[in-house]
Amino acid sequence: MASPLLDRKAFLTGVAGLGVAALGLSGCDSDDGGAGDGGSGSDYKIGVLQLTEHGALDQSNQGFVDVLTGAGVSEDSIDQQNAQNDQSACQTIAQTLVNDGCDLIYAIGTPAAQAVAGATADIPIVGCAITDYAASGLVESNDEPGGNLTGASDMTPVADQIDLLQQLLPDAKSVGLLYCSAEANSEIQIQMAEEALDGAGIAHDRYTVSSSNEIQQVVESMVGKCDAIYAPTDNTIAAGMSTVAMVANENGLPTIVGCDTMVEDGGLASYSINYYDLGQKAGEMALKILRDGADPATMPIEYLSSEECTLIVNQETADALGVDVSGLDDPKIV
Repeated sequence: MASPLLDRKAFLTGVAGLGVAALGLSGCDSDDGGAGDGGSGSDYKIGVLQLTEHGALDQSNQGFVDVLTGAGVSEDSIDQQNAQNDQSACQTIAQTLVNDGCDLIYAIGTPAAQAVAGATADIPIVGCAITDYAASGLVESNDEPGGNLTGASDMTPVADQIDLLQQLLPDAKSVGLLYCSAEANSEIQIQMAEEALDGAGIAHDRYTVSSSNEIQQVVESMVGKCDAIYAPTDNTIAAGMSTVAMVANENGLPTIVGCDTMVEDGGLASYSINYYDLGQKAGEMALKILRDGADPATMPIEYLSSEECTLIVNQETADALGVDVSGLDDPKIV
């Protein structure tokens, strides 16, 4: 029987989410473009810039919207925009949302937040699905952002994910680290994975893509060179996870991934945060700014706690790879 996961230390310092039921909005007049000036929740004008379409970001979006609409904000007042993983589109959309006089902008994904931050120093910005805000240059520090941007981090328990890899694949001697070289937050997670693998005495090599068009070729190049793949919560890889899984699973190459949606798309397993819950946390932060006049500069980046993470396994993938998952402690099976 496999040993339990390594001590799930408080690698995160998240604050428990505020109860939405108690929130009553006193909105602003969208004509003056300021938050908290009185009126109803439907008067708010909120822009959403989502980097690209994939399950984790979609869930972050839905969680945010559900919190706001549940507190009285009209869904018609939320302007949804998707950049389709195009950085120039991010910049164009960000400037449009600023010109439209939004009271608050919700940026999902690091490049989206960077584009919005570059377009305005005045409109409050709440980010989501961003691993390290300070390392990405979005805030002065994660504890004291210092500007007009704050948000919720998708920092995942990378060390526990590597421990999970060891439990499921005890004979693995070499791990391929798959990510997009253009994503700064993926680099942070890869460094954490390398530290964990070094500690376990497992060899590792980096395999990078610069766009989704390169995923199939790069994964094919990993076959025969490593015993398993680790892919963090990388937007490009997550969006192309079905391609990763197709090549990896056909070639008997197990993939441990950064989040639950990547498991649902064919990865073997993850110890994952829930992006819908993360979006809800971001929504609660937005309400504090809009309703109470909270200042993003003094709102620390928030996290989901380790207790809120889920061990998740794709049973079909496990069966196809011949991996025994019966020793895991009460995983969610998809």
